[in-house]
Amino acid sequence: MSKFQGTKINPKSFHKSQIKFYIFLIPFAVFMVLPLVFIFSQAFKPMDELLQFPPKILVAHPSFENFRQLFSTMTNSGLPVTRYLFNSVTVTAITVILTVYISVGAGYALSKKKFGLKNFIFKVNTFALMFVPIAVSIPRYIIVVKMGLIDTFVINILPMLAMPVGLFLVKQFIDQIPDTLIEAAKIDGANDFIIFFKIIIPLCRPAIATLVILSFQTAWNYTEASSIYINNESFKTFAYFMNTVTSANNTVAGMGMAAAAALIMFLPNLLIFIFTQSKVMNTMAHSGIK
Repeated sequence: MSKFQGTKINPKSFHKSQIKFYIFLIPFAVFMVLPLVFIFSQAFKPMDELLQFPPKILVAHPSFENFRQLFSTMTNSGLPVTRYLFNSVTVTAITVILTVYISVGAGYALSKKKFGLKNFIFKVNTFALMFVPIAVSIPRYIIVVKMGLIDTFVINILPMLAMPVGLFLVKQFIDQIPDTLIEAAKIDGANDFIIFFKIIIPLCRPAIATLVILSFQTAWNYTEASSIYINNESFKTFAYFMNTVTSANNTVAGMGMAAAAALIMFLPNLLIFIFTQSKVMNTMAHSGIK
């Protein structure tokens, strides 16, 4: 019996007991990766392959013609493309930073502080998760008009700072932090600001990484403000510009440009997720989402 070695539940190397899991998971993995392959493949397809029926997922004869046409159209626009790109980078960076601090601060207060209407506020936030954005577009427009934010740069940022799903994830994650740790910090003389910056934020890095991905995707692809609230072209974003370019050429001849534009807009989201995906999985494991 002393020489008996059982099979580990999660062995470090391949074991024959894992075959049944591979048989079950590989088809799902292939199915999940197909949209990514399709996005990349479409961008490099020549026109004859784009119009091919039935369509094929993989490209047979890759070409950069779609990108050449897209960049040619972008160059001929009235305002330099770099202006739209600068606006998007600025809006995305500010939105991500503010969303992180607002969500983590609110999550800390809802999780560890005691005050009136605490549970009610969290229930309202949870209820907001069920709202479809289009359902509040009219009230949002009225609020924007009343606040005098029409045709201002800040309107690109303000509507995205409230992220109910981000607050929900962060609050559930902070719930896992022991109260004794915060109490010990208070005994040592730490105030709320020190606790927030020295304890809460470092321990919430996985949740913050998830929040960064969600806020980045929202801000990078946001076109509502540029389409509805802004008339000044110098305030509009790169996502709006790309959408306008592809819509103006929304014909059979513009299919290639639309595919190339979709890939360009998708790449930053993919890169952000690749570099932070391990922390995202950690967040899902500790935030009450199973």
